[in-house]
Amino acid sequence: MAETTPPNGRVVGFPLSRIDGPLKVSGKAPYAAEHHPAGLLHGFVTIATIGVGRITGIDTTQAEAVPGIVKIYTHENRPRTAWWDSSWKDEVALPGHPFRPLENDRVLYDGQPVAFVVAETFEAARDAASMIRVSYAPEASHTDLTEERQNAYVPKQKRSGIAPPPPPRGDPDAAFETAPFKIDAQYIHEGEYHNPMELFGSTVIYEGDGRLTIHDKTQGSQNSQNYVCGVFELDPANVRVFNSYVGGAFGSGLRPKHQLFLSTMAALDLKRSVQLEISRREMFYLTWRPATVQRVRMGADETGRLVAVLHDAVQATSLYEDYQEVVVNWSGLAYKCDNVKLTYELAAMNVSTPGDMRAPGAATGVFALESAIDELSYEVGIDPLEMRVRNFVHVDQNEGKQFTSKALHACYREAAERFGWSQRLHAPRSMHDGQDLVGWGMATGIWEAQVTQAAARARLDIDGSATISAAASDIGTGTYTILGQIAADCFGLPADRVTVRIGDSSLPKTSVEGGSWTAASSGSAAQAAATAVRATLLAHAKNMDNSPLAKATVEQTAIRDGRLVLDVNDQIGVSIDDIMASKNITFVEEEGQVGPDQSKMKVFSSYTHSGIFVEARVDEELGVVRVTRVVIAVAAGRILNPKTARSQVLGGVVMGIGMALHEEGLADHRSGRIMNHNLAEYHVPVNADIHDIDVIFIEEHDDKASPIGVKGLGEIGIVGVAAAVANALYHATGNRVRHLPITIDKLFYAKEAAE
Repeated sequence: MAETTPPNGRVVGFPLSRIDGPLKVSGKAPYAAEHHPAGLLHGFVTIATIGVGRITGIDTTQAEAVPGIVKIYTHENRPRTAWWDSSWKDEVALPGHPFRPLENDRVLYDGQPVAFVVAETFEAARDAASMIRVSYAPEASHTDLTEERQNAYVPKQKRSGIAPPPPPRGDPDAAFETAPFKIDAQYIHEGEYHNPMELFGSTVIYEGDGRLTIHDKTQGSQNSQNYVCGVFELDPANVRVFNSYVGGAFGSGLRPKHQLFLSTMAALDLKRSVQLEISRREMFYLTWRPATVQRVRMGADETGRLVAVLHDAVQATSLYEDYQEVVVNWSGLAYKCDNVKLTYELAAMNVSTPGDMRAPGAATGVFALESAIDELSYEVGIDPLEMRVRNFVHVDQNEGKQFTSKALHACYREAAERFGWSQRLHAPRSMHDGQDLVGWGMATGIWEAQVTQAAARARLDIDGSATISAAASDIGTGTYTILGQIAADCFGLPADRVTVRIGDSSLPKTSVEGGSWTAASSGSAAQAAATAVRATLLAHAKNMDNSPLAKATVEQTAIRDGRLVLDVNDQIGVSIDDIMASKNITFVEEEGQVGPDQSKMKVFSSYTHSGIFVEARVDEELGVVRVTRVVIAVAAGRILNPKTARSQVLGGVVMGIGMALHEEGLADHRSGRIMNHNLAEYHVPVNADIHDIDVIFIEEHDDKASPIGVKGLGEIGIVGVAAAVANALYHATGNRVRHLPITIDKLFYAKEAAE
């Protein structure tokens, strides 16, 4: 096929369509709740209808009379599970006490599971669940962050992998007080809720003798496997978890959810296969981007150079776990400033534990940072882009390290030129188009580029086909495709000759898919495995009589057109067929591993960067907002696949627009209950809300960020977008809104407050 044979013969860097695409668009890709073994039982959850309190009684009489009911579980009859918290902690667990479904009579948050019905059919389980009568002793709820922040605290135990704010540098308070230009502003972000297309579901197939095969909606099959084995004290050899296809997750699937626990519990207890798929409503009780209140104080001199940055944040968490993000650190990293103080605190509330949601911490913190520096540019009286350029920094001031690469200047330059920024009029409310006020705003995006521990297995067969295997996940990012491309180039094959096996806990170990590290980690592991195959082939070739490769090193060889050859001279080499025949084998299979390079990490910091330019229009009479143009330039090292990479950035931008204008969790603080737990009232952007989005990839060579030179793309697309939209709306209207989402009422209120 033409698409699998790029003109230069190199598959990496070619805009190859997703290799899993045909299965998905034809409906043949089975998701977690689309497996139906014989004798499958179905589950349904009854959830709490108070925000906090105790269960005083559960009446299951009517429910048990429904035909087809097999068993109803509550805290009164739940089977025994592991006692210690350590057995319940997953790979990305938080400090605190992990949530244990049906553990006792305590209700910790609205929507908490209080009963689990298992029946022969889904309909019977659903109907019976609605008949369970639960009585409660409600208690006063605490769900309003603006009130609870007065009790905020610095977490005593740090979350693994999350850097606390660095120590202050310089004398930020004094520098702020004496700065000729300054702003002191509060930024509020309401909670956002994950709404991927695929609901959370688990199909637990009971194989007999305590063996389980599990299909789970998760971002890490091995994380789910380890969780199940820890909680139920099972031998990992008897539990195999698949997440072959994941219909979106965005961080919501990093940690195991209660549908996995409940379906596994019932399968082990009943010795039958059990499936549980939760409803859209229940999605709102699983995990969320926490509400945050931030204060930014920023001072500049007469030239617009920063002299002080002070950024404080208070973020919501649950009563039982200390969820933490990197929210304020970006303000000490993004721009040059010698006087910086950053603080981060938590406020415990009657809510479910928050969780990572696309660019956790950065999407929140950079909104405040990039809004504040935009505000300060108007105080100084210089162009917002020029303000950022004047404060460009070439080192990581938080850690005193060099960057592995930073092509942010090129992002600014190319995106501004494509957008037409030079035609912008500086004054707010100065640009019109008929009845529309037109605003142009911009922001900087930044996200960490990481490599985690990962392994992969590569196999080259004598028939000229190859297989790459790893327990990595594909949550819609294109993991199947990029691993196939990397293997194809390593073995000199067209992409359609490579089979990719992922989403299976029995495959070589990888981390959960998150943090934009999968391409850099699993991709590098795939390359390492393919290199190991080449090394084995070379060792075999050297043992052949009169081998032309007798003195060659692995680094000097390549595989092209079915031959192991010298990289600089294709004429010198041996056919793969002959090499394998010489050893009487039909394939060569090897594993490769990668991990963080500790020596480089001591010297370098690595980040992905972007420049975002937004045009927003506001109907002057109605206040209706439209984001009509976005140009985003991204510097992310080597781009493995421009098509899937562009899709990642497009998705991030859309979510950023949702963060800026649409998404808002609403709670009744009197009861502690979520009020808009559906897609009718929890607004997400739809096609009619999205207009032109132009994605530019900046050429950036980086041989230190990862072994294959890539940086992650999953998160960078959202970071800074909300600020760019807010900045554009200020430029359009002259009304500064610091409370997300920006709705018509807030725009009008900001106008009235300004007047």
